[in-house]
Amino acid sequence: MSRQAPDSQFVYVVVVARRARQLMMGGGPLVDNPRSRTTSRIAEEELLNGLLEYELPDLSEAGQQDGRHK
Repeated sequence: MSRQAPDSQFVYVVVVARRARQLMMGGGPLVDNPRSRTTSRIAEEELLNGLLEYELPDLSEAGQQDGRHK
């Protein structure tokens, strides 16, 4: 599990989007005084502050399981 902001912009967007959806569904913010009221900005602030944990899939194993080669 990682707690720092991802290097990949794609992963960054996916993590923020998933967290924003949790906030939209009623989840409480992990920051005490969010700088913004929009769920995406709160999720981004949480990620940048190291408050979100996420796990990246091991793509080398996934490619071997479905028969694809790199």
